[in-house]
Amino acid sequence: MADIIPSPAPVMASSAPAGVGTSAVLERVKGFTAQPAVQRSLPMIGLVGLLGGAALLWSTMSGAPQRDLFAGMGDADKAAVADALKAANIPYEVDRGTGALTVPETSFYQAKMLLAQQGLPKAAPDGDALISSLPLGASRAVEGEKLRTAREMDLARTIEAIDAVDTAKVHVAAETPSVFLRDDAKPQASVMLRLRAGRTLADSQVQAIVHLVASSVANMSPDDVSVVDQAGRLLSASGNDPMSAASTRQVDIQNKIEQRYLDALNKILTPIVGPGNFTAEVHADVDFTETQATRESFPKDTAVVRSEQGAWTGDKNGAGGEASGIPGALSNQPPAASQVTAAPQQTVNAPAGTTAAANAGKTSENYNRTYELGREVSVTHNPIGTVKRLSVAVALREGSRKFSRAELASIETLVRGAIGADQARGDVVALSARSFAVAEEAEVKPNWWEAPWVSTLARNLSALLVVALLVFGVAKPLLKRRAAYAEEKKAALEAALASGGRVPASTNPAIRNEIASALAQQALHDPNKPVTLDMIEATPGYANRAELIRNFVKQDPDRAALVVRDLIRADMPGAA
Repeated sequence: MADIIPSPAPVMASSAPAGVGTSAVLERVKGFTAQPAVQRSLPMIGLVGLLGGAALLWSTMSGAPQRDLFAGMGDADKAAVADALKAANIPYEVDRGTGALTVPETSFYQAKMLLAQQGLPKAAPDGDALISSLPLGASRAVEGEKLRTAREMDLARTIEAIDAVDTAKVHVAAETPSVFLRDDAKPQASVMLRLRAGRTLADSQVQAIVHLVASSVANMSPDDVSVVDQAGRLLSASGNDPMSAASTRQVDIQNKIEQRYLDALNKILTPIVGPGNFTAEVHADVDFTETQATRESFPKDTAVVRSEQGAWTGDKNGAGGEASGIPGALSNQPPAASQVTAAPQQTVNAPAGTTAAANAGKTSENYNRTYELGREVSVTHNPIGTVKRLSVAVALREGSRKFSRAELASIETLVRGAIGADQARGDVVALSARSFAVAEEAEVKPNWWEAPWVSTLARNLSALLVVALLVFGVAKPLLKRRAAYAEEKKAALEAALASGGRVPASTNPAIRNEIASALAQQALHDPNKPVTLDMIEATPGYANRAELIRNFVKQDPDRAALVVRDLIRADMPGAA
């Protein structure tokens, strides 16, 4: 009897094609999903998958977009940055394709400030990293550009070693040498500097950067190097123009003088009227005239005879001085007395043995005297940048406190003493007490769609919309189908119990199989339960089917004989 019972497993195996293909896989999947247990669990599986997909979609769309933190960081810096972000509980991601370290856009500036506080990243990409990444077999043009870029990066890293420079970018414009060109253009370079907050570069530092770049490129002149800061100011112009450098120096001197006086005013007025209750301006008229004077003087009272040359003649009779010649003639008269007040000093050219008596008897003299005069040379340099005149204006805030004339006069005296006002120089000090006007700041309101909350709201609403579509478009129909399936199953079970275990033919095959399987399990435990053919077909396992067949034969032998006859006729159409 057991050999003639049809088994669904062989039938299913015989219906499947021998070759494994797309249709065979679909048939197997369809057969798997047609099982009652799978049919019962499909709505729940779909709902769980839907909720998981919605959660994944929500986490993907509701999160802020990622932003690259630093470009071109080395592995050591990436590890240090990752540790710092992890310690600060800032989420980050590492791109598997490019290796870039990214953070959410909402935490970008917070991460930047945190890393800047810790001095990260410590190193920037240099030329060695670029040269080491040069591909094998690169063309000459690509190799030349790589080498030029590596040199620019090395120059930038060198310039960044200066304390006031935060970042630097160097561009070198140099043409490739060619034997077909007669005139070669000189290379030129431009340097872009980003200075640290509150820091400036002196002219000497700018010139040092210019000469550093010019010395690093062959045949480059310092005049062909331009240095620009982040504000767009040309820093290297003053070094090429002496007049511009002098003007800049004069302006700096004047600003320093005025700032010194402003600091003195702040120190003297802040304890008296309080911070923010006054404003002061100082204008210094500075004289930048450069004067150089040279003077020579010859004192008259310090003249000394340096040398003397000459001779004198006396009478023929010697030093007697007696009268001679024809009496009564003028020639017989003695010579008049000499009127020389001071006897000249004797020189090496005067005859030895000359005495005062000989000088008294001389008649004529011829001397050439050279005097040694005193000489004084004086060179005077007037100082550059002297203050010719000061103009100081101080305005005091007058609100609830009113300043009397005596207080204003006292404050004016303090101001004059603080700046060292000189009446002879013409310094002016103007002091006034006024109520300060409140400046109304014109607020530029951005467009409402540019507000940060708009993008966040748009992302959340889009995620909610997708979740709602999944819930109401997929989950709800599945739940309705599950409820309808349960109702149909309940009705079919009641009909089967009412008809003695026979399931209506119009019932869903999956429900019919499920009810038949449940009734078969009951019939196995209770032999008095009526057994039907549906119950035998829905029962898994050979032993269980054999047990149900025995119960079926005991309960209704006539019907069992008819079933056997039908089976024999089906297998052997010519049998009686």
